[in-house]
Amino acid sequence: MVTLPGLHLRQTHNLAMTPQLRLAIRLLQMTSAEIEALVEEELERNPFLVREATEEPVISAEPVGLPADEAVSAQEKASLDTSFAQEAAAGGFDDTYSEDGSPEDWRQRYSGEDHDVAAQVPSLPERLDEQLRLTSHFTRQQRLIGRSLIEHLDRAGRLDCPPGTIAEEIGVSVTAVENVRQSMMLFEPVGLFACSLRECLVAQLRARNRYDPAMALLLDNLDMVARKEYRALRQLCDVDETDFAEMISELHHLDPKPGFEALAANTSSRIADVFVQQDPDGQWSVRINENTLPRLYLDQGLLARARESSSASDRPFIRNQAHHASWLLRSIEQRTKTLLRVSLEIIKHQNDFLSSGPSFMLPLTMKTVATETGLHESTISRITTGKYIATPQGLFELKYFFTRKIGSIHLSKEHSSEAVKYKIQKMLSQETGAHILSDEEIVQNLRKEGIDIARRTVAKYRDALHIGNSVQRKREKAASA
Repeated sequence: MVTLPGLHLRQTHNLAMTPQLRLAIRLLQMTSAEIEALVEEELERNPFLVREATEEPVISAEPVGLPADEAVSAQEKASLDTSFAQEAAAGGFDDTYSEDGSPEDWRQRYSGEDHDVAAQVPSLPERLDEQLRLTSHFTRQQRLIGRSLIEHLDRAGRLDCPPGTIAEEIGVSVTAVENVRQSMMLFEPVGLFACSLRECLVAQLRARNRYDPAMALLLDNLDMVARKEYRALRQLCDVDETDFAEMISELHHLDPKPGFEALAANTSSRIADVFVQQDPDGQWSVRINENTLPRLYLDQGLLARARESSSASDRPFIRNQAHHASWLLRSIEQRTKTLLRVSLEIIKHQNDFLSSGPSFMLPLTMKTVATETGLHESTISRITTGKYIATPQGLFELKYFFTRKIGSIHLSKEHSSEAVKYKIQKMLSQETGAHILSDEEIVQNLRKEGIDIARRTVAKYRDALHIGNSVQRKREKAASA
């Protein structure tokens, strides 16, 4: 049999991925800081894109009691949502999902210039000022105090003068300055605005939930740590060699000068993208944080003048820039609406959490939210990545509300893993030195509440909460007695 060369025409189906559509998909996963960096880059290279100066709200609050179809119009539901089967067949969305379908961060897959949207790292004062501006519960006087505190930061990230000096400069009480300072010590990076090295380290340990009586004794004797008098320190802290080695290792991982690190690292700030508030009628309303939304518009006047006076060789550039600006505006608007839809659906399932706390959180999966909103699970995963929601219970990442279900003795009631963790933490915080609970006793107490859980699961949750075993806790209680 002789094989001869020839031409063959074959028709296939494939999903074409344009750069604009790829950008729109990436926008879903970007944080507000990354969106702002991308917008600044686009404003520099696109003459038809202009930042809006108005302060009018863009997205209004919607009551959770309303159905999702009423909260968002049918046209708004047309999101940038594509099933994973289509993505895998096209091979185009590999920036957020690996070949086996598992989520993958697009920031780790792209290193080219076009994808480095946050290449320009803002300075430490700029990032602190941004966090101060987006701290919604601060009054005008507290914001004034906060800006003065930022101005008095030295290169190490600590205050260059006592809080009393700052209070005299701006004419407020020392208590007011101290209250704002304590709140701003939680800003990223943690440990700024401290008055001493010990206070800086204590703030970082509290953020890691690793500050205990033994560690407090260690910080009280930092001069002995510098002289490496480890034997005397271990006896002073009343811990064994293993625990003492862990304490020294933990101390070495802290940053004594967070101001220096912040200048070189791109530290992300936890800024609320969504707010949840209770209306007078008892319903919960959800609204987008308007301060995180870029206010842009297409300059139609400049575009018309450019088209009239341009030559034939300039028209492709004008057309491409106008098209790209329009696509960016639509993509940002669609991202905002998708974020609102998903947040509404999450809050509808977690009403008990908002009113009663973490112990009343219900199990929730991305598949459930995807079914209710009509979106794909990959879209839910992208839009909840790095997005934070401010609730009466605190600031949480949207992914925090996705928890698996724990077995229940009573079939009519469900328990989420986060609710069980909270119960364990609360149970251990109330124990006394005379009675330290073992993991088996924790299991028995949880089963009395109808939670069917194994002892090894309790140990795993306890480790995740950075809580030691019964022997370690007994030693800590004895040291603090």
